[in-house]
Amino acid sequence: MNGDDAVLGGVLARLLAHSRAHGPAELPGLVREAARGLGADGAGILLADVQQRHLVPLPGPGDGEPVGETDIEGTLGGRAYRLRRTQLSSGAPPVGWYPLVDGVERIGVLRIDGGGRDEGAIARFEALASLVALLAASKSAYSDLIVEVGRRRRMSLQAELLWAFLPPRTIGTRDVTSSAVLEPAYDVGGDAFDHSVARGHLHVSVFDAMGHDLASGGASSVALAACRSTRRAGGGLADIVHAIDRTLARWIPDRLLTAVVADLDTATGELSWVNCGHPPPLLVRGRRIVPDALLRPAELPLGLGFHERGPQPVHHARLQPGDRVLVHTDGVTEARSVSGELFGERRLADTLVQHMAGGEPAPEALRQLIHALVTHQDHRLRDDATILLAEWHPHRPGRPADRSGPWSS
Repeated sequence: MNGDDAVLGGVLARLLAHSRAHGPAELPGLVREAARGLGADGAGILLADVQQRHLVPLPGPGDGEPVGETDIEGTLGGRAYRLRRTQLSSGAPPVGWYPLVDGVERIGVLRIDGGGRDEGAIARFEALASLVALLAASKSAYSDLIVEVGRRRRMSLQAELLWAFLPPRTIGTRDVTSSAVLEPAYDVGGDAFDHSVARGHLHVSVFDAMGHDLASGGASSVALAACRSTRRAGGGLADIVHAIDRTLARWIPDRLLTAVVADLDTATGELSWVNCGHPPPLLVRGRRIVPDALLRPAELPLGLGFHERGPQPVHHARLQPGDRVLVHTDGVTEARSVSGELFGERRLADTLVQHMAGGEPAPEALRQLIHALVTHQDHRLRDDATILLAEWHPHRPGRPADRSGPWSS
């Protein structure tokens, strides 16, 4: 181990040890001290707000010039967040923006003032950013401070309920990535999504409960719980559908829910899914939507008790490496502008493909897509809108991972 590596190891070890006895309010000061130990003049933690429009500083005691809020669009800090790639200013002393990524989920950026531009310095601050992301994510589980930083206004009760159940927006491995977005973030009613990677399979599900009130949020939350409980007990897609249908019919009667529940074998690319009254999934191959590739007869919505009466049809399709599966709720395609123009499936596909063709990773393409949808409705959504995009980019031994995957820089 050379001298620089020893210094880095010592700084990271001290930060980790000190963080155990301190809460989120003390984290900015600890990180600033660690950055100075690596040669920087100062540092600040900025976290993305829930709608991914701004990077907001995590407040904490400390000296020096406070780090200010910055927009995700049109700034170096925002570019580091959008592309998950370090950005350095051209001024002197340099300001570096280092992405904070928890697993493959973007959570914000670390701003480093000074500290040099050479490869060694960049590598050291990237290592610091990796640890800061893990610390911030772990502390958000038991403290309101980090959650509050990401909010611009108060959430409705149903939105608070649903966000408590939702998983991270982006998950993945070197073989598969799943990313999702949901609006209106502060007043979502009945939409929800779930995704999980385990034992060589990606599970994804998207739900849309009838209505836009607390009971709707409760129905989607119950569906999420029934889905996870059944899946974690070893049940398949048909079992999940039966469990959700039975639970809703018993405990939340008169609340219907549409859903797509799917499973992707990350070794073979076999996609299996059940569609209960939901818009059909879309297959994105290269730069186009493959027409009707995943169009199958839909079953009745959940909550009627119908799905307990017989076997549940499970559909199958074989994906090609690089394929993407898009699942959305009807609040996306049926969104209307002030003049009454539908957003529509064609605009949905064109907007997504346009951004991905420009080299943007899936989470960024979805962020841009959901903002385009909100703008189309003049920032007044009349229905929930959820979009989930699953990418299959299988890793082959001896080859670099697919550039679309989470392991690309």
